[in-house]
Amino acid sequence: MSQSSASALTGHDKVTACIDGSAFAVSVCDAAVWASKRLSAPLSFLHVIDRQEGAGETSSDLSGSIGLGAREHLLEELATLDEQRGRIAQEQGRLMLEAAYERAVQAGIAEPRPRQRNGELVETLAELEDEIRLLVIGKRGEGAEQASEHLGSNLERVIRSLHRPVLVVPGEFNQPTRVLIAFDCSTTIKRAVEVLAASPLLQGAELHLVMVGAESVEHQAPLDAARDTLTAAGFSVQASFRAGEVEACLREYAKEHAIDMLVMGAYGHSRIRQLLVGSTTTEMIRNATVPLLILR
Repeated sequence: MSQSSASALTGHDKVTACIDGSAFAVSVCDAAVWASKRLSAPLSFLHVIDRQEGAGETSSDLSGSIGLGAREHLLEELATLDEQRGRIAQEQGRLMLEAAYERAVQAGIAEPRPRQRNGELVETLAELEDEIRLLVIGKRGEGAEQASEHLGSNLERVIRSLHRPVLVVPGEFNQPTRVLIAFDCSTTIKRAVEVLAASPLLQGAELHLVMVGAESVEHQAPLDAARDTLTAAGFSVQASFRAGEVEACLREYAKEHAIDMLVMGAYGHSRIRQLLVGSTTTEMIRNATVPLLILR
């Protein structure tokens, strides 16, 4: 049985970074190096070659439209082109992994592991899930490079399907010093607070516990308990309430306090649950300007 994503932060498996040809590759590499050092965990770079992505029309697509006289010859040429595309994709991936490896080594990582797989990203990550401690992935993949407001479907599927912490990197990565934890009284976020208190990942950072909702006795007690847990672990903690729409409140708070990382539970029982399992998930990640750590 797979361990929960929260407990994975204190486990012994690898920090795994998904590397592709997007502009986020360098930032993903840097974030993964940071996490590997903080967690004292091995680092693995993963590049997945999706044979369907960017392949264009294949021989099977065109076989019905080729004239009888030239059909066999053209099918052979198309098969050769497919094979050439596959070799090029493999070589491109090898070079990207090599660059990530060298960057990590220069940053002080001992023997990062590059690995290349053929297949579909989400399925590949599902196969490797038991050895993943933390997954680091870019906000968009190379297929969405030209669309600044586009969020790749692979990323959303990864977040929904993987039972591991996912660190989404939206741009240039710097070590976080002020971290916002979106608190919603759910079991998921309470457990996440306990794990973060025991994990070295965010040690030394200033933590901001923010609950979007009514300031009441019912809500104050669990918020205070979370603050006390983190304070006892040596963190400097600020806890507060905000009233309004979840995404807007969190975004405004992050801007006001120069937050450089956001932590959220993937599931809850309040409006943050709706935020992360409903259509607003895409909006939250799309608008993110700082790394987003998603736990479940």
